[in-house]
Amino acid sequence: MPQLFQRLRNSVFEYVDFPLLVITMLLMTIGLLTVFSATYDKSTHAFRQMASMFVGLAVMWGVARIHPQRLMRFAAPLYIAGLALLVLVVLTGVRVNGARRWLSLGVVRIQPSEIFKIVMPMMLAWYFQKYEDAIKMRHYVAALLMLAVPFLLIARQPDLGTAILIGAAGFYVVFFAGIPWKFLTGMLIAGAVAFPFVWPLLHEFQRKRILMLFDPMVDPLGAGYHIIQSSIAIGSGGFFGKGWLRGTQTYLEFIPEPHTDFIFSVFSEEQGFLGVCVLILLYLLLIVRCLVIASEAPTFYTRLLGGALTMSFFTYPFVNIGMVSGILPVVGIPLPFMSYGGTALVILFCSLGILMGIRTHPVLLRR
Repeated sequence: MPQLFQRLRNSVFEYVDFPLLVITMLLMTIGLLTVFSATYDKSTHAFRQMASMFVGLAVMWGVARIHPQRLMRFAAPLYIAGLALLVLVVLTGVRVNGARRWLSLGVVRIQPSEIFKIVMPMMLAWYFQKYEDAIKMRHYVAALLMLAVPFLLIARQPDLGTAILIGAAGFYVVFFAGIPWKFLTGMLIAGAVAFPFVWPLLHEFQRKRILMLFDPMVDPLGAGYHIIQSSIAIGSGGFFGKGWLRGTQTYLEFIPEPHTDFIFSVFSEEQGFLGVCVLILLYLLLIVRCLVIASEAPTFYTRLLGGALTMSFFTYPFVNIGMVSGILPVVGIPLPFMSYGGTALVILFCSLGILMGIRTHPVLLRR
């Protein structure tokens, strides 16, 4: 019986990295409780999120069992297929609240831009792996062009938040591939020079969000409302918080989108500064564990991919917390494993599965 249990354990959990899984499940538990609190009168949100979690865990387990080098073969086909879906969104996409981001498949709708959070770093890591021993300046230029196409297609939907996440994930690969500092500095200068020309091309609501960053009280009932109410909720939590299900800003419906983009405000009001410290510590542990996995990756491809996915886990909470705290513009980026959203959650678990595959397969191959 003990031998049977050991065999079952090895077959089921052979490719699972337990430190990473434990940290993630702690974040998921906090997230489910906070989603329930934010939607206590619509409790189906929490149960749907739980269902998405189980789907995500299954995807993570399945992806972790695929050797990263085999997964690399799908990078280019997935990138091309993803671009085709983005073009279909432009032509036949479903428009919701003024944004055309979804494709209707009858009973369900899919958001093709989400897959690029993984496909983009996969594609660029595969591209640089081909030229590992002789990466030239033209390769960096080509990589940035490959990144620019989906970025622009997603930004025009408009979905600047997702575009930023995908742009960041792709840029991390280019950075880890060793892009020269002179070229990087030139890009930053070019971006600064181009900003006045890009500003008129932004949507009116996007320009307002950037302007509200400096003084939200200019339009307290309009564009500045989100930041003001979120800041009040965060500050009202104090050191220990008001307690679970006791957030007044949440239940009086002052906080906009409390179960998605602004879930950190709900958590801060209920759990206070102490709870926020615990949450940030969990994110730091997640990032550190992922960095360890990426640093020990055996190939150039897996190091680039693992490093980019790890830094994405940093970008999500950094931008979201900065956004709801009023130190960054509101761009609609969810808080990982906390915000409600099935597709985004499954993509996060898929990323974890890739990292677990990077961690476990080299060990298994040396047996």
